[in-house]
Amino acid sequence: MNIVALLASFIYLVSSSLLLPVLLLLSLITVWLLTYSGQFFGLWLARRRLSTPANAIESLTALHFNGFSAPVRAFGQAFDQVRQTPGAEIAVLNLLRDTEHGMWRSLDRLKMLIRIGPGLGLMGTLIPLGTGLAALGQGDLTRLSGDLVIAFTTTVVGMALGLLSYFFFTIQRRWVEEDVKNMELLCEVAMREERS
Repeated sequence: MNIVALLASFIYLVSSSLLLPVLLLLSLITVWLLTYSGQFFGLWLARRRLSTPANAIESLTALHFNGFSAPVRAFGQAFDQVRQTPGAEIAVLNLLRDTEHGMWRSLDRLKMLIRIGPGLGLMGTLIPLGTGLAALGQGDLTRLSGDLVIAFTTTVVGMALGLLSYFFFTIQRRWVEEDVKNMELLCEVAMREERS
């Protein structure tokens, strides 16, 4: 038997068998991103309702977190407990690094989806094109048109997932940067006061 034909048949089989997982993943990611959109909108509304303090340093020094976001308020409460313990400076630094790490890690899914969405869309395009061309060779135009519909719709869905993920990631990265800045400011101001 011709080894090239055997390998080509094997690769064709592998490629064709990937279509179902690709469609399934695209569907699951679409549902997840729609759910995430609601969560994102809730966070956006909560931040819009915040009344930014006139003097952030004074508010942080007095441990008044009313004008700050929920992550900063939660950090402020944890900070207030940790600063009372012995060896507070190291404990505060550890708390700050852990909180920062957790906040950046929370963006990992969106960061991955920026690449995964279009990648799955491209796979969902190329796989049906291969089977469609095979159907064209056999004169099966009905199957070819069905495969072309799958190819184009998966491209659109994959690109839309990538673009939405990039939009959410960009906005949330700015929020995380702002929150981390306020947390670092709180730590510096409070620890400087304790040293003096």
